[in-house]
Amino acid sequence: RLARWLRLAGFDTRFDPAATDQELAAACRAEGRWLLTRDRRLASLAGPRVLLLRAGSWPEQFVELGTRLPLVSQRERWLSRCPRCNTPLRAATREGVSLRVPPYVAAHAAQFRECPGCGQVYWEGTHVARIHQRLAALLPRAGTSGRCEEEGDR
Repeated sequence: RLARWLRLAGFDTRFDPAATDQELAAACRAEGRWLLTRDRRLASLAGPRVLLLRAGSWPEQFVELGTRLPLVSQRERWLSRCPRCNTPLRAATREGVSLRVPPYVAAHAAQFRECPGCGQVYWEGTHVARIHQRLAALLPRAGTSGRCEEEGDR
């Protein structure tokens, strides 16, 4: 769940539950990624860019991550990645997605985005406000390095 929420916050987050420990460690090294894990054995394989998380729940892990790494989330990047596969989302037309969303959504949603990676369609429903509230509550708890920047704060 941590990977999903990092993606919702706009962070490029690779998560592959089918990969072996060796494959994960090698991919992180090859791609210059941080490896986030609670597994000490996996952490020992990863090299210098590993963060051994202590927290148990994903919200606590999110906060811990922000206090230990220079994590900066910009609101305009929120909901910019597919939470399922991590691909950046792109704008979509009502006509292009109308057969892939419920009829009420097709008729009433103002904007649509779709994932070119997995084909999932997204629209702004009541869940979006809840996601924004959750991220806005978590990021300040992550400390000054895990701050939340508004568009004009750069």
